[in-house]
Amino acid sequence: MNDGIDYNRKWLALAAVAMGIFLATIDSSIVNVALPTFEREFNTNFATVQWVVLAYLLTIATLLLTTGRLADIKGKKPIYTTGFIVFTVGSFLCGLAPTITLLIIFRVLQATGAAMILALGMAIVTESFPPSERGKALGITGSIVSIGIVVGPTLGGFIIDLFTWNWIFFVNIPVGIIGIFIVLKFIPNNKPEGGQSFDIAGAVFLLVSLLTFLIALTFGQRVGFTDFRVIGLLLVSILFLVLFVFTELRIEQPMIDLRLFKNKIFSISLITGFLIFFTIAGTIILMPFYLENNLGYETRQVGMLLAVLPIAMGIISPISGTLSDRFGTRPIAALGLVILLIGYMSLSQLSMETGTVEFLARFFPVGLGIGIFQSPNNSTIMGSAPKGRLGIVSGMLAVNRTIGQTTGIAILGAFWASRVAFFNRGSIVVSATEADSFYQVLGLKSTFILISIIITIALGFSIWGLILERNKIKSTRKIQSRI
Repeated sequence: MNDGIDYNRKWLALAAVAMGIFLATIDSSIVNVALPTFEREFNTNFATVQWVVLAYLLTIATLLLTTGRLADIKGKKPIYTTGFIVFTVGSFLCGLAPTITLLIIFRVLQATGAAMILALGMAIVTESFPPSERGKALGITGSIVSIGIVVGPTLGGFIIDLFTWNWIFFVNIPVGIIGIFIVLKFIPNNKPEGGQSFDIAGAVFLLVSLLTFLIALTFGQRVGFTDFRVIGLLLVSILFLVLFVFTELRIEQPMIDLRLFKNKIFSISLITGFLIFFTIAGTIILMPFYLENNLGYETRQVGMLLAVLPIAMGIISPISGTLSDRFGTRPIAALGLVILLIGYMSLSQLSMETGTVEFLARFFPVGLGIGIFQSPNNSTIMGSAPKGRLGIVSGMLAVNRTIGQTTGIAILGAFWASRVAFFNRGSIVVSATEADSFYQVLGLKSTFILISIIITIALGFSIWGLILERNKIKSTRKIQSRI
């Protein structure tokens, strides 16, 4: 026992969280390899089947914060357990779907369960471990995310080759049932403070704002960000965001307590996290084009080369978390950003003659830097959250990641295309990928230079956070010495 909290079952609680995160993460990527199969099996087009992926991602992104707040009011264990049940039932129904329309509907149900799981994983781990081991525990959860990213496409291809597409969903069922049992038995049922109410208006305004923003980014990549429909969606998103902030400032128990952002270290950590997710998403979306179109690698080889990123993250995250428990979160996070900056500066020197070993040597530091940065940064955010707000802060962390990735894909993808067009003197007819490889690589190098600048800004924020933390420690010591 410690501070009135029983930590004896902390590793079993972590196992339950890890199982849930693995399921939710793997299902965001395992379906990607099945899209051509869906197109054939359901006799439909790509514009339709891609909603099997988009419906899942958009549902998760818009429900994370609502789920987090509900958990702070009703308790994390019942919401997390419900998430496992809904996800498992949704997986079963997806596997039985007779039409593409029903498959998309059942993916929304599945994603609703995944949102409950992903929103609360960090909060449950934070509650289950003492502060001295929080970084290590959150680092392990980061490794599970990386494993899910690596395993998803590979496992999906393996299942489709041996069985039918239905089994990419049915495979979740036994794991989900075991997960439900572990959650019920081992996750602590910490009761929240009574007398709390749910901010329905704030939840609706935030949901509409997030949904319209993400849909605008999704369509903007295809029809252009100057299209009147995209602009209209962005204006609606801004309007509802203003309504959300206005509502939160006026009610006693808001959806998100905006006073959290008065904690500068908390805000800095969220900003730096967003910037890193922004850059990584753009990298992951552009690299396959470079490797396949410009260097001539086959799709399978591209997958293996890109796997170095999550593998490096998975290996280093628990180590980074442990080090942050010992030496503090901010110095380790800053070290990760320095290594990440070195990696991107190195990637900006890629060429059409880059070999496999050279590519891996340049790309590996990116995965290493993310892995070192992510665990202590997450630990700082969760450690800054009041006990009664762990659920919503955990949800904010997940939304921060999702929005960072979505905007990174849209903006960095558009930037790359514009630079390719510039170098090609504006002669691209349909797509940047159809330009000469020489110009595509020049555009990629420019993109990595921009990313290096963004990482430098993130490093500046992190150093500022480190200075604030050191000053806070000095002030605390002075007060204690006077007493």
